[in-house]
Amino acid sequence: MDNKKERTTRTQYQTKVSEDFPENLDFGPTKFVKKISMRYGENPGYPAAFYQEEGASGPNMATLEVLQEGTKGLSYINVGDMDLGQRLAKKLTEIFPGKSVAVIIKHEMPSGVALSDNGLEAFQKAWQTDALSNFGSVDVFNFRVEEDLARLLIESPRNIEVVYAPDFSPEALNTLTNRKSLRVVKMGAPLDQPSTDNGLEFKRVAGGLLVQKRFNSRIVSPEFIDVVSKKKPTESELRAALLCWTVACFTRSNAIIIGTEDKIHGIGSGQRSRIDAAEDAIRLSYRGYGPTGCIMASDAFMPFPDVVELAGQKGIKGIIFPLGSIKDQEVINRADELGLVMMVTRKPGEIDCERCFLHR
Repeated sequence: MDNKKERTTRTQYQTKVSEDFPENLDFGPTKFVKKISMRYGENPGYPAAFYQEEGASGPNMATLEVLQEGTKGLSYINVGDMDLGQRLAKKLTEIFPGKSVAVIIKHEMPSGVALSDNGLEAFQKAWQTDALSNFGSVDVFNFRVEEDLARLLIESPRNIEVVYAPDFSPEALNTLTNRKSLRVVKMGAPLDQPSTDNGLEFKRVAGGLLVQKRFNSRIVSPEFIDVVSKKKPTESELRAALLCWTVACFTRSNAIIIGTEDKIHGIGSGQRSRIDAAEDAIRLSYRGYGPTGCIMASDAFMPFPDVVELAGQKGIKGIIFPLGSIKDQEVINRADELGLVMMVTRKPGEIDCERCFLHR
Protein backbone atom coordinates (compact mmCIF):
# COMPACT_ATOMS: atom_id res chain seq x y z
CA MET A 1 0.00 0.00 0.00
CA ASP A 2 1.44 3.40 -0.95
CA ASN A 3 1.81 6.16 1.64
CA LYS A 4 -1.13 8.20 0.29
CA LYS A 5 -3.56 5.27 0.52
CA GLU A 6 -2.25 4.37 3.98
CA ARG A 7 -2.89 7.92 5.24
CA THR A 8 -6.40 7.86 3.73
CA THR A 9 -7.16 4.52 5.41
CA ARG A 10 -5.94 5.71 8.80
CA THR A 11 -8.14 8.82 8.78
CA GLN A 12 -11.22 6.70 9.46
CA TYR A 13 -9.84 6.00 12.95
CA GLN A 14 -9.24 9.70 13.60
CA THR A 15 -12.44 11.17 12.17
CA LYS A 16 -15.13 12.11 14.67
CA VAL A 17 -18.68 11.03 13.80
CA SER A 18 -21.33 13.56 14.77
CA GLU A 19 -24.12 12.34 17.03
CA ASP A 20 -27.48 13.81 17.96
CA PHE A 21 -28.42 11.54 20.85
CA PRO A 22 -30.68 13.15 23.47
CA GLU A 23 -29.13 14.91 26.45
CA ASN A 24 -31.03 12.64 28.85
CA LEU A 25 -32.09 9.00 28.80
CA ASP A 26 -34.69 7.76 31.30
CA PHE A 27 -35.04 4.14 32.42
CA GLY A 28 -37.88 4.19 34.90
CA PRO A 29 -36.75 6.11 37.97
CA THR A 30 -33.12 6.23 36.76
CA LYS A 31 -31.92 9.11 34.58
CA PHE A 32 -28.73 9.14 32.51
CA VAL A 33 -27.16 12.44 31.42
CA LYS A 34 -24.84 12.75 28.42
CA LYS A 35 -21.27 13.27 29.65
CA ILE A 36 -19.02 12.68 26.63
CA SER A 37 -19.65 12.60 22.90
CA MET A 38 -17.36 9.92 21.52
CA ARG A 39 -15.26 9.98 18.37
CA TYR A 40 -17.21 6.92 17.19
CA GLY A 41 -18.55 3.65 18.58
CA GLU A 42 -16.96 0.22 18.53
CA ASN A 43 -16.23 0.77 14.84
CA PRO A 44 -15.53 3.86 12.72
CA GLY A 45 -18.48 5.58 11.13
CA TYR A 46 -21.00 4.90 13.91
CA PRO A 47 -21.95 7.60 16.44
CA ALA A 48 -21.56 7.02 20.19
CA ALA A 49 -21.77 8.82 23.51
CA PHE A 50 -21.21 8.12 27.21
CA TYR A 51 -24.01 8.88 29.67
CA GLN A 52 -23.46 9.16 33.42
CA GLU A 53 -26.12 8.02 35.85
CA GLU A 54 -27.66 10.96 37.65
CA GLY A 55 -26.91 10.71 41.37
CA ALA A 56 -24.13 8.11 41.02
CA SER A 57 -21.21 8.75 43.36
CA GLY A 58 -17.90 7.37 44.51
CA PRO A 59 -15.34 5.58 42.32
CA ASN A 60 -17.27 4.78 39.14
CA MET A 61 -17.54 6.03 35.59
CA ALA A 62 -20.02 8.80 36.45
CA THR A 63 -17.39 10.66 38.46
CA LEU A 64 -14.31 10.35 36.22
CA GLU A 65 -12.31 13.50 35.40
CA VAL A 66 -10.32 13.71 32.17
CA LEU A 67 -6.99 15.40 32.93
CA GLN A 68 -5.40 14.85 29.52
CA GLU A 69 -7.51 14.11 26.44
CA GLY A 70 -4.67 13.03 24.20
CA THR A 71 -4.90 13.56 20.48
CA LYS A 72 -8.13 11.55 20.08
CA GLY A 73 -10.04 11.79 23.37
CA LEU A 74 -11.68 8.93 25.21
CA SER A 75 -13.23 6.31 22.94
CA TYR A 76 -16.26 4.07 23.38
CA ILE A 77 -13.94 1.09 23.88
CA ASN A 78 -11.71 3.00 26.31
CA VAL A 79 -14.64 3.68 28.63
CA GLY A 80 -15.70 0.02 28.63
CA ASP A 81 -12.12 -1.01 29.46
CA MET A 82 -11.84 1.60 32.21
CA ASP A 83 -15.08 0.42 33.80
CA LEU A 84 -14.04 -3.23 33.91
CA GLY A 85 -10.57 -2.33 35.22
CA GLN A 86 -11.97 -0.07 37.90
CA ARG A 87 -14.45 -2.69 39.11
CA LEU A 88 -11.74 -5.36 39.29
CA ALA A 89 -9.24 -3.04 41.00
CA LYS A 90 -11.89 -1.98 43.52
CA LYS A 91 -12.78 -5.59 44.37
CA LEU A 92 -9.10 -6.47 44.84
CA THR A 93 -8.63 -3.39 47.03
CA GLU A 94 -11.42 -4.67 49.29
CA ILE A 95 -10.01 -8.21 49.47
CA PHE A 96 -6.35 -7.21 49.83
CA PRO A 97 -6.39 -3.94 51.83
CA GLY A 98 -3.12 -2.06 51.90
CA LYS A 99 -1.87 -3.59 48.64
CA SER A 100 -1.10 -1.60 45.51
CA VAL A 101 -3.20 -3.03 42.67
CA ALA A 102 -2.38 -2.80 38.97
CA VAL A 103 -4.94 -4.00 36.42
CA ILE A 104 -4.25 -3.97 32.68
CA ILE A 105 -7.25 -4.31 30.35
CA LYS A 106 -7.56 -5.13 26.64
CA HIS A 107 -10.90 -5.44 24.86
CA GLU A 108 -12.86 -5.54 28.15
CA MET A 109 -10.78 -8.43 29.48
CA PRO A 110 -7.92 -8.46 31.99
CA SER A 111 -4.54 -9.09 30.40
CA GLY A 112 -2.32 -8.39 33.42
CA VAL A 113 -3.04 -8.17 37.17
CA ALA A 114 -0.69 -7.88 40.12
CA LEU A 115 -0.47 -6.88 43.78
CA SER A 116 2.51 -5.34 45.55
CA ASP A 117 3.56 -3.14 48.44
CA ASN A 118 4.33 -0.31 46.01
CA GLY A 119 2.74 0.92 42.80
CA LEU A 120 5.79 0.77 40.55
CA GLU A 121 6.38 -2.91 41.30
CA ALA A 122 2.68 -3.75 40.93
CA PHE A 123 2.70 -2.28 37.41
CA GLN A 124 5.94 -4.01 36.43
CA LYS A 125 4.62 -7.39 37.59
CA ALA A 126 1.26 -6.89 35.86
CA TRP A 127 2.93 -5.86 32.60
CA GLN A 128 5.06 -9.01 32.55
CA THR A 129 1.94 -11.20 32.75
CA ASP A 130 1.65 -10.81 28.98
CA ALA A 131 3.65 -7.91 27.56
CA LEU A 132 2.55 -8.77 24.02
CA SER A 133 -1.18 -8.55 24.79
CA ASN A 134 -0.68 -5.46 26.99
CA PHE A 135 0.36 -3.38 23.98
CA GLY A 136 -2.31 -0.70 23.49
CA SER A 137 -3.91 -1.29 26.89
CA VAL A 138 -5.93 0.66 29.43
CA ASP A 139 -4.00 0.64 32.73
CA VAL A 140 -5.93 1.04 35.99
CA PHE A 141 -4.42 1.57 39.45
CA ASN A 142 -5.71 1.92 43.01
CA PHE A 143 -2.85 4.24 43.99
CA ARG A 144 -1.41 7.65 43.19
CA VAL A 145 0.79 7.60 40.10
CA GLU A 146 4.27 8.98 40.78
CA GLU A 147 6.92 10.17 38.35
CA ASP A 148 8.91 6.91 38.32
CA LEU A 149 5.85 4.99 37.10
CA ALA A 150 4.85 7.78 34.71
CA ARG A 151 8.21 7.44 32.93
CA LEU A 152 7.41 3.77 32.21
CA LEU A 153 3.85 4.50 31.12
CA ILE A 154 4.94 6.85 28.32
CA GLU A 155 7.45 4.46 26.78
CA SER A 156 6.54 4.22 23.11
CA PRO A 157 6.81 0.41 22.77
CA ARG A 158 3.99 -0.01 25.32
CA ASN A 159 1.56 2.19 23.35
CA ILE A 160 -0.68 2.61 26.43
CA GLU A 161 -4.05 4.16 25.56
CA VAL A 162 -5.36 5.32 28.95
CA VAL A 163 -4.00 5.67 32.48
CA TYR A 164 -6.80 5.68 35.08
CA ALA A 165 -5.97 6.23 38.77
CA PRO A 166 -7.26 7.94 41.93
CA ASP A 167 -4.52 10.58 41.84
CA PHE A 168 -1.36 11.76 40.08
CA SER A 169 1.59 13.70 41.45
CA PRO A 170 2.33 17.02 39.69
CA GLU A 171 5.62 15.53 38.47
CA ALA A 172 3.82 12.48 37.06
CA LEU A 173 1.29 14.65 35.22
CA ASN A 174 4.09 16.71 33.72
CA THR A 175 5.85 13.54 32.54
CA LEU A 176 2.66 12.07 31.08
CA THR A 177 2.20 15.11 28.83
CA ASN A 178 5.22 13.91 26.86
CA ARG A 179 3.07 11.22 25.25
CA LYS A 180 0.65 13.26 23.20
CA SER A 181 -1.76 10.43 22.39
CA LEU A 182 -2.11 9.27 26.02
CA ARG A 183 -5.38 9.85 27.84
CA VAL A 184 -4.98 10.53 31.57
CA VAL A 185 -8.11 10.15 33.69
CA LYS A 186 -8.62 10.65 37.42
CA MET A 187 -11.14 8.62 39.42
CA GLY A 188 -13.85 10.46 41.30
CA ALA A 189 -12.86 8.87 44.62
CA PRO A 190 -10.32 6.39 46.04
CA LEU A 191 -11.16 2.73 45.45
CA ASP A 192 -11.56 2.01 49.16
CA GLN A 193 -14.65 4.25 49.14
CA PRO A 194 -18.20 3.05 48.33
CA SER A 195 -19.40 3.24 44.73
CA THR A 196 -23.09 4.04 44.41
CA ASP A 197 -25.46 3.66 41.46
CA ASN A 198 -28.70 1.75 40.88
CA GLY A 199 -26.87 -1.61 40.83
CA LEU A 200 -28.48 -2.76 37.58
CA GLU A 201 -26.82 -4.00 34.39
CA PHE A 202 -28.43 -3.25 31.01
CA LYS A 203 -27.76 -5.10 27.76
CA ARG A 204 -29.40 -4.06 24.52
CA VAL A 205 -30.79 -6.77 22.26
CA ALA A 206 -32.61 -6.22 18.97
CA GLY A 207 -36.16 -5.29 19.86
CA GLY A 208 -35.63 -5.28 23.61
CA LEU A 209 -33.50 -4.78 26.70
CA LEU A 210 -32.05 -7.24 29.20
CA VAL A 211 -31.80 -6.08 32.82
CA GLN A 212 -30.16 -7.87 35.73
CA LYS A 213 -28.80 -7.08 39.17
CA ARG A 214 -25.03 -6.62 39.12
CA PHE A 215 -23.01 -9.64 40.27
CA ASN A 216 -20.77 -9.16 43.29
CA SER A 217 -18.70 -12.17 44.36
CA ARG A 218 -19.00 -13.25 47.97
CA ILE A 219 -15.64 -15.08 47.88
CA VAL A 220 -13.66 -12.42 49.74
CA SER A 221 -11.61 -14.35 52.32
CA PRO A 222 -10.43 -17.92 53.04
CA GLU A 223 -13.49 -18.58 55.21
CA PHE A 224 -15.62 -18.53 52.05
CA ILE A 225 -13.58 -21.36 50.48
CA ASP A 226 -14.29 -25.05 51.11
CA VAL A 227 -11.64 -27.73 50.49
CA VAL A 228 -12.88 -31.00 48.95
CA SER A 229 -9.57 -32.74 48.21
CA LYS A 230 -7.38 -34.90 50.42
CA LYS A 231 -4.55 -32.40 50.11
CA LYS A 232 -5.07 -29.09 51.93
CA PRO A 233 -3.95 -25.66 50.70
CA THR A 234 -1.24 -23.53 52.26
CA GLU A 235 -2.01 -19.93 53.26
CA SER A 236 -0.16 -18.76 50.15
CA GLU A 237 -2.30 -21.04 47.96
CA LEU A 238 -5.47 -19.71 49.56
CA ARG A 239 -4.41 -16.14 48.79
CA ALA A 240 -3.62 -17.18 45.22
CA ALA A 241 -7.06 -18.79 44.97
CA LEU A 242 -8.71 -15.54 46.10
CA LEU A 243 -6.76 -13.51 43.56
CA CYS A 244 -7.41 -15.89 40.67
CA TRP A 245 -11.11 -16.31 41.46
CA THR A 246 -11.59 -12.54 41.66
CA VAL A 247 -9.92 -12.03 38.28
CA ALA A 248 -12.09 -14.84 36.84
CA CYS A 249 -15.16 -12.85 37.95
CA PHE A 250 -14.12 -10.08 35.55
CA THR A 251 -13.03 -12.30 32.64
CA ARG A 252 -15.26 -13.35 29.76
CA SER A 253 -16.55 -16.91 30.05
CA ASN A 254 -15.39 -19.56 29.59
CA ALA A 255 -12.65 -18.25 31.87
CA ILE A 256 -9.60 -19.98 33.31
CA ILE A 257 -7.09 -17.97 35.36
CA ILE A 258 -3.76 -19.18 36.72
CA GLY A 259 -1.58 -17.29 39.16
CA THR A 260 0.21 -17.02 42.47
CA GLU A 261 -0.63 -14.91 45.51
CA ASP A 262 0.77 -11.67 44.07
CA LYS A 263 0.22 -11.87 40.30
CA ILE A 264 -1.64 -13.51 37.46
CA HIS A 265 0.41 -15.78 35.20
CA GLY A 266 -2.07 -16.72 32.48
CA ILE A 267 -5.59 -15.88 31.32
CA GLY A 268 -7.82 -18.00 29.09
CA SER A 269 -11.04 -16.21 28.17
CA GLY A 270 -14.05 -16.29 25.89
CA GLN A 271 -13.61 -19.87 24.71
CA ARG A 272 -16.46 -22.23 23.87
CA SER A 273 -14.98 -25.10 25.89
CA ARG A 274 -13.31 -25.10 29.29
CA ILE A 275 -10.34 -27.20 28.17
CA ASP A 276 -9.63 -24.67 25.41
CA ALA A 277 -9.68 -21.85 27.97
CA ALA A 278 -7.30 -23.84 30.21
CA GLU A 279 -4.94 -24.53 27.33
CA ASP A 280 -4.96 -20.82 26.42
CA ALA A 281 -4.21 -19.74 30.01
CA ILE A 282 -1.25 -22.13 30.20
CA ARG A 283 0.02 -21.31 26.70
CA LEU A 284 -0.12 -17.56 27.29
CA SER A 285 1.57 -17.89 30.69
CA TYR A 286 4.80 -18.84 28.92
CA ARG A 287 4.99 -15.26 27.62
CA GLY A 288 5.72 -14.27 31.20
CA TYR A 289 5.94 -16.34 34.35
CA GLY A 290 4.86 -19.83 33.26
CA PRO A 291 2.34 -22.14 34.98
CA THR A 292 4.53 -23.97 37.52
CA GLY A 293 3.40 -23.54 41.12
CA CYS A 294 0.19 -21.72 40.21
CA ILE A 295 -3.36 -22.01 41.45
CA MET A 296 -6.01 -22.23 38.74
CA ALA A 297 -9.50 -20.70 38.88
CA SER A 298 -12.38 -21.89 36.71
CA ASP A 299 -15.49 -19.69 36.48
CA ALA A 300 -17.82 -22.72 36.36
CA PHE A 301 -17.81 -26.44 37.09
CA MET A 302 -15.67 -28.95 35.20
CA PRO A 303 -17.70 -31.51 33.25
CA PHE A 304 -14.67 -33.79 32.75
CA PRO A 305 -11.33 -34.44 34.46
CA ASP A 306 -9.40 -33.12 31.41
CA VAL A 307 -8.65 -29.69 32.93
CA VAL A 308 -7.42 -31.33 36.14
CA GLU A 309 -5.14 -33.65 34.16
CA LEU A 310 -3.75 -30.73 32.16
CA ALA A 311 -3.13 -28.77 35.36
CA GLY A 312 -1.27 -31.70 36.89
CA GLN A 313 0.90 -32.07 33.79
CA LYS A 314 1.91 -28.41 33.88
CA GLY A 315 2.91 -28.16 37.55
CA ILE A 316 -0.22 -26.38 38.80
CA LYS A 317 -0.74 -26.98 42.51
CA GLY A 318 -4.48 -26.59 42.92
CA ILE A 319 -7.80 -25.40 41.54
CA ILE A 320 -10.65 -23.24 42.83
CA PHE A 321 -13.98 -23.82 41.09
CA PRO A 322 -17.71 -24.31 41.72
CA LEU A 323 -19.28 -27.74 41.99
CA GLY A 324 -22.29 -28.59 39.84
CA SER A 325 -21.33 -31.32 37.39
CA ILE A 326 -22.68 -34.86 37.58
CA LYS A 327 -19.00 -35.84 37.40
CA ASP A 328 -17.84 -33.69 40.33
CA GLN A 329 -16.64 -36.68 42.34
CA GLU A 330 -14.81 -38.15 39.35
CA VAL A 331 -13.02 -34.83 38.86
CA ILE A 332 -12.10 -34.60 42.57
CA ASN A 333 -10.90 -38.22 42.63
CA ARG A 334 -8.61 -37.56 39.68
CA ALA A 335 -7.23 -34.49 41.44
CA ASP A 336 -6.52 -36.63 44.52
CA GLU A 337 -4.63 -39.12 42.34
CA LEU A 338 -2.52 -36.28 40.97
CA GLY A 339 -1.95 -34.64 44.36
CA LEU A 340 -3.79 -31.40 43.58
CA VAL A 341 -5.63 -29.20 46.06
CA MET A 342 -9.31 -28.77 45.11
CA MET A 343 -11.08 -25.73 46.58
CA VAL A 344 -14.72 -24.84 45.92
CA THR A 345 -16.58 -21.54 46.09
CA ARG A 346 -18.72 -21.96 49.17
CA LYS A 347 -18.35 -21.82 52.93
CA PRO A 348 -17.68 -25.18 54.61
CA GLY A 349 -21.06 -26.74 55.44
CA GLU A 350 -22.91 -25.03 52.60
CA ILE A 351 -24.32 -26.90 49.60
CA ASP A 352 -24.42 -24.36 46.79
CA CYS A 353 -21.31 -22.89 45.18
CA GLU A 354 -20.86 -19.52 43.52
CA ARG A 355 -20.08 -19.38 39.81
CA CYS A 356 -19.02 -16.18 38.05
CA PHE A 357 -20.04 -16.15 34.40
CA LEU A 358 -19.36 -12.90 32.58
CA HIS A 359 -20.58 -12.28 29.02
CA ARG A 360 -19.73 -8.62 28.35
